[in-house]
Amino acid sequence: MIRIIALSIWLVLFFPGDCLHWLRAADRPQWGQQYTRNMVSDETGLPETFEPGMRNAQTGDIDLPPEGGVKWVARLGDQSYGTPIVAGGKVFVGTNNGVPRDPRMQGDRGVLMCFDEKTGEYLWQLVVPKLEDSRVKWGDWQSIGLTSPPTIDGKRAYLVSNRCEVMCLDVEGMADGNDGPYTDEGRHMAVEDRPPLEPGPGDADIVWFFDMIRQTKAEPHNGANCSILMHGDLLYICTANGVEWTHTRVLNPDAPSLIVLNKKTGELVARDSFGIGPDITHGQWSSPATGPVGGQWLGFYAAGNGYVYAYKMLDPDKLGREPVLLENVWKFNGHPLAQTQDHVEPDHQHDSTSYQVTAMPVLDGQRLYVPLTQEPFHGMRLGWLVCLDVTKTGDVTRSGIVWSYQDIGSTVSTVSVGDGLVYAADFGGRLHCLDAATGRPCWVHDVGGPMWGSTLLADGKIYIGSGKQVFWVLKAGRQLSVISKIRMRDGVFSTPVAANGVLYVMTRKHLYAVGK
Repeated sequence: MIRIIALSIWLVLFFPGDCLHWLRAADRPQWGQQYTRNMVSDETGLPETFEPGMRNAQTGDIDLPPEGGVKWVARLGDQSYGTPIVAGGKVFVGTNNGVPRDPRMQGDRGVLMCFDEKTGEYLWQLVVPKLEDSRVKWGDWQSIGLTSPPTIDGKRAYLVSNRCEVMCLDVEGMADGNDGPYTDEGRHMAVEDRPPLEPGPGDADIVWFFDMIRQTKAEPHNGANCSILMHGDLLYICTANGVEWTHTRVLNPDAPSLIVLNKKTGELVARDSFGIGPDITHGQWSSPATGPVGGQWLGFYAAGNGYVYAYKMLDPDKLGREPVLLENVWKFNGHPLAQTQDHVEPDHQHDSTSYQVTAMPVLDGQRLYVPLTQEPFHGMRLGWLVCLDVTKTGDVTRSGIVWSYQDIGSTVSTVSVGDGLVYAADFGGRLHCLDAATGRPCWVHDVGGPMWGSTLLADGKIYIGSGKQVFWVLKAGRQLSVISKIRMRDGVFSTPVAANGVLYVMTRKHLYAVGK
């Protein structure tokens, strides 16, 4: 008992106040592990296989076999990229409006759906119209829907909408009334120049929102999909600022790439000082991580200019009324040419081999694992995975590398680190297992299709899905061992999630809850 009390006191002193919400290890209230972003889970008893059922030709729904191992399956839109989040008895998932739940809201929109965790019953949805052409015509790609996995804190959900808005939502939706200060949800649900709609109990309750386009002049490219990092009462958010539609320049290079908001009020309290804007090669789709380093908390941001930045996390007690600049601690140039003695700084805007980061950086101890990549969506195939020493300062382009792995290819996937191994997926369809200390490969497995999501390391298994409608389960370890290969009814474009003994697998059109 004394040890338990001592541990509790240590946790309260060492971690921010929001930590105790996360000690309910069964929930998965954020994409990846809290703070570190590691794609691992402590869940046990997870399935080795399941039967995904057959698509009903008339309804488009999935007919499940009685003993197939699936608890329930829910219909989504017709394209879904937002990794499921499980917290407080609810499952939240981003999709599009390809199969409208509300006949009043037709056409292409971003959608966040909320389901009952036990039964899969549909509860409510946030429906957000597309960005108008008059604002950022290239910033909300056709049919991708809402891609930001929300971060849940008690009764609040924080996410970035397809309109590049940071939103605070009531997790109960409108079922328990309209919480303020924002109460004009009907206007927010309506397409531009159309009359407002009347919100009902099946609609989202927006508590506050921060429009990053209007309030920071950020211009998203293709989509805004940040998974918000919560640290105490502060939210750290990628603005998605990128190039304009010709891909030749950043329209607003002075706009921030990383901002910090007060989670209670939505007020801007800080922005980055990295000078990223002019060098962004395409878009910015990574999300920040954080952790304790040498007696202080550092944040880590992987940017669209191919750099990785470390900065000091903010102390809310030292903030004034005016926004401050984040203090940079170190930076790493992720272009491979930066490692050569005769390195010449590449002109990112015109260099066909420019690099960027789409995956999230993962902190494990005092090591940061970051996949750097060429642009996979434009057919570029090169990438590399670096392991960085986070205790350094200044320009750590050459001094900060512990090891690098050159054979991963272009990738959009965040790594999983556990038991001395790193698991990394690439866009070319290969799953890599590396020694975490040295970077030496243990095995490489061809999954037969592009991987848009990330690996999940849980219960001694690796879970990963591919765009070619296959879901893989492999045994974790230094020897390649395939447990099962499951033919899905649609492609898998998100990361598997484990929570409360259940494995969640999302395809383009359906969400599966797999388990007892």
